[in-house]
Amino acid sequence: MNTKQNNNTYIANTYARYDIAATHGNGSLLYDEDGREFIDCTSGVGSNAFGHCDPVMVDAIAQQAGKLIHPSNYFYNQPATLLAQAICERTGMSKVFFCNSGTEATEGAIKAVRKYSHDKYGRGREKILTLRDSFHGRTMAALTATGQDSFHKDFGPFTEGFIYIPGDDIEALDRALNKNTVAGLLIETVQGESGIRPQSEEFLLAAAKFCAERDILLICDEVQCGMGRTGTFLSCEAFGIMPDVVTLAKGICGGIPAGAFLAGDKAADVFEVGDHGSTFGGNALAAAAGIVVLETVTQPAFLAEIKRKGEKFRQIIESWKNPKITEIRSRGLMIGVDITEEAWPILEKTIERSHSKPEGLLLLSAGKNTLRFLPPYIITDAEIDKGLEILGEFI
Repeated sequence: MNTKQNNNTYIANTYARYDIAATHGNGSLLYDEDGREFIDCTSGVGSNAFGHCDPVMVDAIAQQAGKLIHPSNYFYNQPATLLAQAICERTGMSKVFFCNSGTEATEGAIKAVRKYSHDKYGRGREKILTLRDSFHGRTMAALTATGQDSFHKDFGPFTEGFIYIPGDDIEALDRALNKNTVAGLLIETVQGESGIRPQSEEFLLAAAKFCAERDILLICDEVQCGMGRTGTFLSCEAFGIMPDVVTLAKGICGGIPAGAFLAGDKAADVFEVGDHGSTFGGNALAAAAGIVVLETVTQPAFLAEIKRKGEKFRQIIESWKNPKITEIRSRGLMIGVDITEEAWPILEKTIERSHSKPEGLLLLSAGKNTLRFLPPYIITDAEIDKGLEILGEFI
């Protein structure tokens, strides 16, 4: 079977794929049909928190698959209940809604925030404020919430009721958060898709303060930056912020498709039976994987290692003093490196290297000129050293 040819024939043309037909992986290493080995600093776009085929996770998934995969939400299931309990106890949030993806988590969060406002204040107070350069998903409300015009072309008309402001602009935020018309503020503490762009502590604290004073619900999108990725379990925890709603996905179940939104006290009980749903949300298989993730990424020593490894990446890249590198932005194992040339050809070169040398390197881009690192949390120091050595050959 020619995997690449069949893919191009039968699968919708929505991805710019690397020239790799992946077959298997082990930890931070990925292998393709040609037997090539790659140090994987993409980790399923941040989803494979423990890399490929973590033995504890594989065992938990296999055991659960042999018992119960998808009972549906007409029944209780123990893994989902245990995962929800673990998340709430760790975060201090009140309730969890499980779904399948980050975009679905965003949609649910928007619905919950608007219903809170409608129930308490009536109609006319339903606008959602988001930031320019944000990314919140690809379904219609989540796509509208995304503050990047490049994602909007060709898909209008869009869902009404969204306002965009620049990030890190406290004055613009203050002006836009009208307590008579705005129901929620949706922000990423670190914008991932636009190039690993952290919001400042001052901006985030102001956002929490304004929202609390005006009874506007604060939604923290932690789809990419949550679940330990930045070195705290939730990225917002680093600033002492307790949002009203949090969205999670990607690493929540270690690569099994899953998402969730967490609701604090204000939004915990706004939904009534039938107000929202997700056929596969909270299925037992995903939840069993999620329990393994929670047991590890809630450990302080493990989170400290994420911070240390992220700093190691940064220090090595800074030590190059390469004039082609114009800026480095990072929080934990989210690293963005701006370069003076286009990023995509660099990604191709680190892959092509594997034709002549023992291994290649897999990276992501973000926009035209940013290299994006989202390595698995379990990447070793030796793999960091080797991966950056490979990258250094091409910039």
